[in-house]
Amino acid sequence: MSYCLGFHSYAEFAVVPAWKVVKVPNSIPADVAVTCMVNGQTAYYLTNILFALKPEHTCLIHAGAGSVGQIMVQLAKKRGATVLTTVGSAKKPDISERLGADVVIKYRDVDFQKAVMEVTDGTGVDVVYDSVGAATIKESLACLRRRGLCVLYGAASGPVEGDAGIAPMPDLAENGSVFLTRPNLAHYMTNAFEVQRCAQTLFGKYSIDALEFAIDRTFDLADAAMAHEALETRSTTGKLLLRI
Repeated sequence: MSYCLGFHSYAEFAVVPAWKVVKVPNSIPADVAVTCMVNGQTAYYLTNILFALKPEHTCLIHAGAGSVGQIMVQLAKKRGATVLTTVGSAKKPDISERLGADVVIKYRDVDFQKAVMEVTDGTGVDVVYDSVGAATIKESLACLRRRGLCVLYGAASGPVEGDAGIAPMPDLAENGSVFLTRPNLAHYMTNAFEVQRCAQTLFGKYSIDALEFAIDRTFDLADAAMAHEALETRSTTGKLLLRI
């Protein structure tokens, strides 16, 4: 059995509402099941529900070689979309390209907003999936087509507040009457049907080798601090797990 969306972690046992729990098929390894529940569900609702990508869409996925980003790239391509990603370190472009990204932008080497506009002939993308936050949000909004959507679902570089906050007129109106949403997975996985539909879709694709889940490292529970340090450096290329 596996679950997410609970205030229970770093523990051998937990009490969880039954509707949140998913039965894991015997063909699915435990580490994949865990990755599927949080990272997989996030990637699924972003690409299939919040903004249901179609072949006519172009999207920008920040952190395209990260644990959620890698799944998003695969799901977006399966829906037929054109996929642009941003990556940081030198080894990450190969990961994103292998998974199907059409254009990979090394954001530390170039201005990603200018690169996006060049690739799209000045039109911009239909949707930006931004998990980085403070360091990218302004440029993410400027990457959108008219009335496009920016999905701010993370804050790896810090929360969008203070100097990094959004000013409605210059950041939304002047960028083309664009939209900004800050979604929460809990609002898209609200009942057993939604949870089961998502899990069965992801498990099914994995079972036929149509989807892969990247697991970077597994730490013993006693080394949890090391796992947090690895996350803070933003150097990971997959899910970090704790072994109970």
